[in-house]
Amino acid sequence: MPTTFTSIQRRVTGLSGIAGGVVSVLMVALYFVYSGPPPLANVLGRNLITVATFTGFLIFSVGLSRMLRASRHGDPGLSGALAVTALQAYIVVTLVSASLETGTSLWYPDGSLDPTVDGPLASAVVLLHGPIARVLVATYLIALSIATRNGIFSARVRRCSIILAAANLALVPSLFFGMDAASFYAANGWGSVALIGLINVIWFGVLGRAVLKTGVTAASSGERIHSLTR
Repeated sequence: MPTTFTSIQRRVTGLSGIAGGVVSVLMVALYFVYSGPPPLANVLGRNLITVATFTGFLIFSVGLSRMLRASRHGDPGLSGALAVTALQAYIVVTLVSASLETGTSLWYPDGSLDPTVDGPLASAVVLLHGPIARVLVATYLIALSIATRNGIFSARVRRCSIILAAANLALVPSLFFGMDAASFYAANGWGSVALIGLINVIWFGVLGRAVLKTGVTAASSGERIHSLTR
């Protein structure tokens, strides 16, 4: 029997993605408030927002899985399964890195350390924030573009996703360029982590909007599926 994807589920899925994208802008902005080590309140605040943001993306990923299965009569296909798995892995990686970052500031509450560049945990999360995250996001966007080529998403949305995936992949070699956060292309640089991260989560919000605009639903009896293009 085909997986059902009701209009309510579509709204919850789409709004979760949009909310995550919108709130994440504030999260990223808090990283640039202080030029030196941030106070404890800043670190705790931005990572609490991170938890809220990626909880929204987790809800989005579950709804996305149901939407892809509904559009393919219960089987999301390899690309659909890969897209959801990559997104959920990215969520876990980000939450783990947020935990490590927060732990540094809780251990040194006087604000003497910047958890993104100081201390051993900063080195521990450099790949999580950087190349690992870039690979997972690229995998998610490419696989999702393939999984939605049957008309779920418009060609423009899928094309922009591929372009953004290519940009993420271009930043993977940044791990060979040190840990100078002031450098665009360093492993923890403002371009290869902060800027591309902001663009990614904003695009996740755009994908949430794209879900809202789809007509993928399943009849309550599970007998037929509508897949309407825009």
